[in-house]
Amino acid sequence: MELLWVAVNSAAIYLFLIFAVRLAGRRQLGQLTPLDLLVLILLGSAVETAMVRANTSLTAGLVSGTTLLLVNRLLTWVMLKSERFRHLVGSGPLLLVHDGKFVDENLKRLGMSKQDVIEAIRERECASIKELRYAVFEPDGEINVVMAETV
Repeated sequence: MELLWVAVNSAAIYLFLIFAVRLAGRRQLGQLTPLDLLVLILLGSAVETAMVRANTSLTAGLVSGTTLLLVNRLLTWVMLKSERFRHLVGSGPLLLVHDGKFVDENLKRLGMSKQDVIEAIRERECASIKELRYAVFEPDGEINVVMAETV
């Protein structure tokens, strides 16, 4: 019975963290600041004891890890089947640059700075946002660019 509660707690904390991270904003994994990384590490540490109900046995750890993987798989399946749920959990693409100008509202929603976007477009061999028709933040965390046509 104790291990059942480990599984229930692990699933509940997993779901909580998905929505908490979603509300806190999303960034590219490669664009995590040291502060973002620290928060992620501390979140893992903060919820670990609650997930396993202070049971530090190998079995409790395995049940907790297995539960996290199974719930993740279930959510991935539900997101494939339901566009509404996919939008709720992962959202859709967001326009960051339109016709050479930043879309400030979307930058704020993502918690990204203009410098973050400029860095990402330089990685795609674009020197300036003025050269862009669009820069789009994709649901997978990538920033894709469409160059403006030169006449």
